[in-house]
Amino acid sequence: MKSYSKTALAVLFVLLLSLVFFGCQQKPGGGAIGQSTAEKAFVAPGEYDSHYAFISGGFSGQLAIHGLPSGRLFKVIPVFSVDAEKAWGFNEETKPMLQTSHGFIPWDDSHHPDLSQTNGVIDGRWCFINANNTPRVARISLQTFETEEILEIPNSAGNHSSSFVTENTEYVVAGTRFSVPVPQRDMPIAEYKGNFKGTLSFIKIDPEHGHMNVEFQILMPGFNYDLTHPGRGKSHGWMFFTTYNTEEANTLLEVNASQNDKDYIAAINWKKAEEYIKAGKFKTLPSKYAHNVYDEGTHSAATTMEKEVRVLDPAELPGLVYFLPTPKSPHGCDVDPSGEYIVGSGKLAAALTVHSFTKILKAIEEEKFDEHKYGIPVLNFEAINAGTVEQPGLGPLHTEFDGKGNAYTTFFISSEVVKWKLGTWEVLDRKPTYYSVGHLMIPGGNSRQPFGKYLLAMNKITKDRYLPTGPEVCQSAQLYDISGDKMELILDFPTIGEPHYAAGCPAELIMPNSKKYYKIEENNHPYVTRSEADSRVVREGKNVHVYMTMIRSHFSPDNIEGIKVGDRVYFHVTNLEQDYDVPHGIAVLGATTSELLIMPGQTETFVWEPKEVGVWPFYCTDFCSALHQEMQGYVRVSPENSNVKLTWTLDGE
Repeated sequence: MKSYSKTALAVLFVLLLSLVFFGCQQKPGGGAIGQSTAEKAFVAPGEYDSHYAFISGGFSGQLAIHGLPSGRLFKVIPVFSVDAEKAWGFNEETKPMLQTSHGFIPWDDSHHPDLSQTNGVIDGRWCFINANNTPRVARISLQTFETEEILEIPNSAGNHSSSFVTENTEYVVAGTRFSVPVPQRDMPIAEYKGNFKGTLSFIKIDPEHGHMNVEFQILMPGFNYDLTHPGRGKSHGWMFFTTYNTEEANTLLEVNASQNDKDYIAAINWKKAEEYIKAGKFKTLPSKYAHNVYDEGTHSAATTMEKEVRVLDPAELPGLVYFLPTPKSPHGCDVDPSGEYIVGSGKLAAALTVHSFTKILKAIEEEKFDEHKYGIPVLNFEAINAGTVEQPGLGPLHTEFDGKGNAYTTFFISSEVVKWKLGTWEVLDRKPTYYSVGHLMIPGGNSRQPFGKYLLAMNKITKDRYLPTGPEVCQSAQLYDISGDKMELILDFPTIGEPHYAAGCPAELIMPNSKKYYKIEENNHPYVTRSEADSRVVREGKNVHVYMTMIRSHFSPDNIEGIKVGDRVYFHVTNLEQDYDVPHGIAVLGATTSELLIMPGQTETFVWEPKEVGVWPFYCTDFCSALHQEMQGYVRVSPENSNVKLTWTLDGE
């Protein structure tokens, strides 16, 4: 039998024992919020929430929009998974958005949203979010709250440490969780150590339109790259990634990747990387990956397959990467608003480690290196350490900041959020989270300007907190008021999927720019129908194109004859409304794709391939007026060899 260190086994025993203890201490149905406290989360009918929260959907692949402090769910934005409600990935316009180098993939695992910034302050333009399974990054417009772009990341496996935005949205940065052969090839898994590699991808953002491209990648040793945050202020131009499995184990990682007393935070000087790129110090690696862009003018997406990427090797490029020793199996990596302090949360450590950026620069200048790992300098721990938060809790994960000199860290095992002071490292407050908290979010808490009124904790387990719904209970978030000296729990609310990270900002940054409808005169969809008079049905062999309009409360055309079994019928449907919040839907009996949900001024397309003769109804699926029930029509389907003439009715003709 293979032997394991006593230290590792002892750590595992303590974790399991703690999980059992802390997971069972809350009584079923126990209340934690008094009526007067709950009033702080109450938003009266007709009033607005003060903040938006963008909460990842985890294994749903989507992004959920909640209001704070109410916790109300306003919208689920489809991103990496098909969504029948909005026809995302079903209609012809959005199918390209889910294309990858592996083909059409209708699902992914979304973890970490981040908001665009200007001068380190959230600016309300875009939200970025990662796909973990098939590595991708998406850009969501905060004018339309729709996904506008999805970029696949090559040479990556498990896009976990993503997506995090530099303080002027120069880059969205992404690191690979699972190191793999780069380029991919057939090789024994047992030869992992020294041969598998990780990549850190820097995705350039166009400052005007937000368009993305993989500017360069940094080829790293075969560790697991877990989470990241950008430098800001004095550390602008740097990026910090936590690593674990510096042992480079390839089996039973729960033990074999927990042997080293210290792993690393990888400090990346991306300003230096730009210099190396400009000087041509890169290698070009053939890499096939998909770039999907939705055009708001044509209301359609298109896919481009990219073919190469520029790669930098830190072993050959001095000053590009440094390793910061950090105990033990660090998960979260967080940078305070000033950019001076880099917090590393070791999942198996008994303390929180804080590094000083000033000391990091000094140690680099004085070459205080303990060793080189794959050609990358490892800085001396004592030379860079700013301080330690002693015995703060069990299982530290993530830290955010309130802009008042305080930090807040989640503890998975002891199920709590702990408030502590930057500089003195003193624990100031702690509150339970019922149970097993993962990420937390303070609106703006990972920027130079936090909006430190609320703290949102996202929990992994919710038993005893909500009505039971079979073996799986709902996912959960909890809201704390942090405006005073002590944290105060004011709300529990369910979320979709498994929430990981979230981003948040004041509503006033987004509300004034929110799009109300699409101007019909600016609709450049190739099959747009701008008026009912232009409605028509056109046969092209076995392909039939229906140019249809919808407006309260009828379709045009509303009766179609001459369709035959074996035809491929394209419904190109334009919503003629030019009023706020008047979408229409359409579905036809027998269609195997999805309904359409079409915003005012938009055009969307679905395909129907009738298999049987008959008369088949279609109708509006989204309640639109008092005569919504009357918004319907029929399609007559005749035998394949019939001579029924193609006809249609307009305006009740």
